[in-house]
Amino acid sequence: MMRRPLALLLSLALALPVQALDLPDLGDVAASELSPAAERRIGEQIIQQIRWRDAAYLDDPEVEEYVNRLGHRLVAASEDPLREFDFFVVRDSTLNAFALPGGYIGVHSGLILAARSESELASVLGHEIAHVTQRHIAQLFGKQSQTSMVMLASLLVAVLAARSNSQVSQAAIAAGQAGAIQSQLGYTRGFEREADRVGLQTLEQAGFDVRGMPGFFERLQRDSRLYENNAPAYLRTHPLTTERIADMENRASSMPYRQVLDSPEFGYVRAKLRAQAGAAADAVRQMQEGVERHPDDAAARYGLGRALLRAARFDEAAAVVDELRADVASSPWVDTLAAEIRLARKDGVGALALLEAARQRHRGYRSLEYALAEAQIQAGKPAAAVVGMRKALTQRGGDARLWLLLSRANAELGRRTAQHRAQAEVYVLRGSVPAAIEQLEIARKAGDGDFYELSAVDARLRELKTRLREDREAERN
Repeated sequence: MMRRPLALLLSLALALPVQALDLPDLGDVAASELSPAAERRIGEQIIQQIRWRDAAYLDDPEVEEYVNRLGHRLVAASEDPLREFDFFVVRDSTLNAFALPGGYIGVHSGLILAARSESELASVLGHEIAHVTQRHIAQLFGKQSQTSMVMLASLLVAVLAARSNSQVSQAAIAAGQAGAIQSQLGYTRGFEREADRVGLQTLEQAGFDVRGMPGFFERLQRDSRLYENNAPAYLRTHPLTTERIADMENRASSMPYRQVLDSPEFGYVRAKLRAQAGAAADAVRQMQEGVERHPDDAAARYGLGRALLRAARFDEAAAVVDELRADVASSPWVDTLAAEIRLARKDGVGALALLEAARQRHRGYRSLEYALAEAQIQAGKPAAAVVGMRKALTQRGGDARLWLLLSRANAELGRRTAQHRAQAEVYVLRGSVPAAIEQLEIARKAGDGDFYELSAVDARLRELKTRLREDREAERN
């Protein structure tokens, strides 16, 4: 995890230069607001910490792909459809979501589970997208130009602390705001009203039920007595008032009524999150109860199959999922689960056949691509995984999962030069250039690379050494 003691982090945020928090160079701090490029650099720094050093980050290709598909559907309908966005999930039962600089939007697993419809979940993502497209973080930076670096450092620490300790988060925000708490609260509420308005428009343009937004926020406010400190985390970080809810309801009532059915994926993602929570035996019991209440609910049956797999009850899991596949429309979620069960039962041939067919039926699903490569490695066909990963990397060279799978496949084949060369790219994407250089040095000495591969290793090694030297010079200056 990216954690020193939180108290120390907070004191550093207020007492040390921003570089001590590993933030990027922001350029001229006297600028009226952050440039889009500076916002993206800050966001990249934070997301690297979350993805590679924070145990709360949910490293699940299916779940992450779902929130990105949902999020990018909304982005396409937003005021800035060409802006770059990345969506991710953190494993946290609290109801929260947050926008980081540069278009990175985090969603707590608890919020996904709390949403009663896909339109409700989309309404929160639309609200966070609006914070980015309206450049609220950049404007906040400009508003606090006199103390911007301290304010920004404490704000970023607060965002990271919010997932595990809301009281520490609030303390960080209060400290960073110093004596301007009242004026900043007003400014923040203005942002929230604008994000409500713009987010509601995006929700409508994307084809969702606009009543999902006021309905979800009103329920959060009504049920707040059930939560610690009398408010869900989302309401503590996004101040909600009766006036805001009334305004959302008025705007939604003026829009055409649209009945929107949830996608099957919305049910599957929620079932998967529930099946992964708590003890395996408890998850099985809860999923069984859900199937008993709703025997025709595909998501409930999927959740039971996944919980049984987690509990190593492979034959029962296979029976549940095979019956489900016979009853419902083909789904990459169900096919992937069926393949995982086959692998667990040592049926590599069956798993590969299932995933190869699923990839043909459901083109464009990256999670199926990863699952197929994983199955190829486990089933003793790493050479096929190498071919698939190399092809995919021509389109997505910045995909760390592809590089990691390529490294593993080459390791299975005994190709040490190729293994460490791919592992070096994983470290580059994690922001650890020294570790990447070390991997390339190992690759150069492995002794099994041909002339062309070694030439590529040497070229990349020179490039990364130059980058590391320039970064260190910039730190000294």
